[in-house]
Amino acid sequence: MSASGGTRAIVAALGANLAIAASKFAAFAFSGSSSMLAEGVHSLADSGNQFLLLVGGKKAQREATPQHPFGYGRERFIYAFLVSIVLFSIGGMFAIYEGYEKVRHPHQLEHWYWPVGVLAFAIIAEGFSFRTAIKESNETRGKLSWVQFIRRAKAPELPVVLLEDFGALIGLALALGGVGLALLTGDGIWDGIGTVCIGVLLVAIALVLAAETKSLLLGESAGLDDVKKIEAAIVDGATVTGIIHMRTLHLGPEELLIAAKIAVRHDDTAAEVANAINAAETRIRTAVPIARVIYLEPDIYSEAEAAEGPDPKATPGGPNPQPTGH
Repeated sequence: MSASGGTRAIVAALGANLAIAASKFAAFAFSGSSSMLAEGVHSLADSGNQFLLLVGGKKAQREATPQHPFGYGRERFIYAFLVSIVLFSIGGMFAIYEGYEKVRHPHQLEHWYWPVGVLAFAIIAEGFSFRTAIKESNETRGKLSWVQFIRRAKAPELPVVLLEDFGALIGLALALGGVGLALLTGDGIWDGIGTVCIGVLLVAIALVLAAETKSLLLGESAGLDDVKKIEAAIVDGATVTGIIHMRTLHLGPEELLIAAKIAVRHDDTAAEVANAINAAETRIRTAVPIARVIYLEPDIYSEAEAAEGPDPKATPGGPNPQPTGH
């Protein structure tokens, strides 16, 4: 996947979560803390999620086939969506159920130093993973806020790891609070309440991930900056005088389809139009390297016919032959 940075963040998160999961399950075995059990399942689910992201990245690299002529780039979107389902079902719902049972049947914690020690270790390990994800995200985030980055990112891996690690750190704080209150009050119900809070947090994060990856699966257009670059690259002012209308679609995080109806002069020869289209495709790929599939349809733009027609986007024209945002 392009994002070698995305891969590094996934591998860092995977290593951290496997180590953390083992330590949490050990703490649960010694202390009986439901928060530890919920957090252990959470870390195990996160490990599975990162494995899914790696599998999706690998499958997305397959060559196009006659059955799938545009390739398999959307595999990464599919596996990211599966991550949200796993996080919701295994992580969130299990934690809510376990917490509910602990609230109904609380018991005192045993060997309290196990959960406290493991939580301290987990916070350090998750902090390292979160720091790696932030560092790699900053290389592509630009001036976007974190919310904008998660909403607009076409590659799903970094937003997924960021949200998972962020949720894990908050979950660890909730688990530490539940265990701490259970120890201070001698009432194990606080451990159950902390577990329920962890479950609600995981469900919320899973719903955000599902909404964002669903949008990618449905098909998102190129970002505004890329659209402007494409429009500037298409029009040469000589043969291609404007863009009647244009559509863009992400076939994968680093694969972009572009389809445009372009305005040419009525007296241009077929050879001149063909050469202009070839030159425009070269300029587009230079300006936006992820433009893999380009379809440019020439048309003789008629402002009068476009204004009189029932559909302003229908042949032979459109609302404006000049470049606009899409």
